[in-house]
Amino acid sequence: MKILNLKLLNFRNYEKLDIDFNPSKNIIIGQNGMGKTNIVEAIYCLALTKSFRGSREDVVIRKNCDLARVEGKIEDKYSNNYKVIIKSNEKKVKINNNNVDRLTDYLSNINIVLFTSEDLKLIKDTPNTRRKLINIELSQFSNDYLKILTYYNKVLKQRNAFLKTLYVNGNAPLDYLNILTDQLIELGLKVHKFRSEFIDDLNKYIENNYYKITGHHGLKLVYKSDFNDKSKDNLIKTYKKEKDRDVILGKTNVGIHRDDYEFILDDNNLRDFGSEGEQKNAIISLKMGEIDIFRDKKDVTPILILDDLFSELDEEKISNILTFINDDIQTFITTTELNKVGNILKNNSKIFEVNDGIVTERDD
Repeated sequence: MKILNLKLLNFRNYEKLDIDFNPSKNIIIGQNGMGKTNIVEAIYCLALTKSFRGSREDVVIRKNCDLARVEGKIEDKYSNNYKVIIKSNEKKVKINNNNVDRLTDYLSNINIVLFTSEDLKLIKDTPNTRRKLINIELSQFSNDYLKILTYYNKVLKQRNAFLKTLYVNGNAPLDYLNILTDQLIELGLKVHKFRSEFIDDLNKYIENNYYKITGHHGLKLVYKSDFNDKSKDNLIKTYKKEKDRDVILGKTNVGIHRDDYEFILDDNNLRDFGSEGEQKNAIISLKMGEIDIFRDKKDVTPILILDDLFSELDEEKISNILTFINDDIQTFITTTELNKVGNILKNNSKIFEVNDGIVTERDD
């Protein structure tokens, strides 16, 4: 999968941009604040209809403008034109100029593996951050996953609201709570199956990836979930047992919205016992494992974005990443220092320099 052309309108600091990419390697160089990351952010937005920086979707709209537009020509088995239009209160997507009414039908068409400096904190960060990563990747594999997860979150919100009603009015009938709980369990079991299989798939690759990097075996992911090894009947009993606590706290304390996963090396949790180097190599192994799964499960090579990693990693770890980058992976690298990029990679890349929103192609 390749993005051959990108057009931007009023996206971040770009009033207009029309840029052709190398189908293999692309290096985007520029000082911080000049707009280099905005380019790869736009590619990500084209694929997933949202930014990887910040939660507000309209933050990408150029100041004093009504909308931002991202358009790209994607070549896979076929060549298609994709478009995302973002306004302050709505978002529209198109494929080959045809409106796509539901975002869930648009997602999973363009596959991206993103690796940013923030990802290096994944092991130490919150369970919510680790769940977010799995949700993003699974939404690229399956439209059904995103639909089920969206419905689960809707039912969860309804259940939490009714729990607050029960706290105020203890005599309120429990029939509605039981209906919501049953729906939550049914949807949660489906989400759990998706996530469990994805973790299993990752474990097929990350140990070998870690071995390639370090010469050491023993890395694996362990999925932590309230739904692990539980039947529907078991879960109904668990929710009934937790009902009074849920009412007091006004929230649902059991469910896949609490899921997490741990990085285990030689039976030790890397969060508590791993060195910084071990943690970073484990995350590199995970990200490269995502590429392996795309190839294995979807028969597609995703677009790889490496955003500002060269400022966070030493030469050894940069070399570790580059060993996984084959010619068939279209790769985008952003950096402030071109000299940190190896000569072999530079000689086989299209190099763009960004200065205050002006993009020029370099010859070196």
